Amino acid sequence: MRQKDAKMPKLKSKSSAKKRFRLTAKGKVRFYSARLRHNTARRPQKMKRQNRGSQLMAAADAKVVRRNYLHS
Repeated sequence: MRQKDAKMPKLKSKSSAKKRFRLTAKGKVRFYSARLRHNTARRPQKMKRQNRGSQLMAAADAKVVRRNYLHS
């Protein structure tokens, strides 16, 4: 028997990583900062303001996330 295409199977991305990280057009990892879901009344206004929106991950951390969790 002859195999048509002897390809490796596709690697699945981690479902938890798909919900937490997104790749930008240039391949950088974008994420939303923590500590804004609940108990925000006790947090300083400056902290809530600075954590608003998304941020780009540091290069060393982004390398780990891309290699281990985001395969597509």
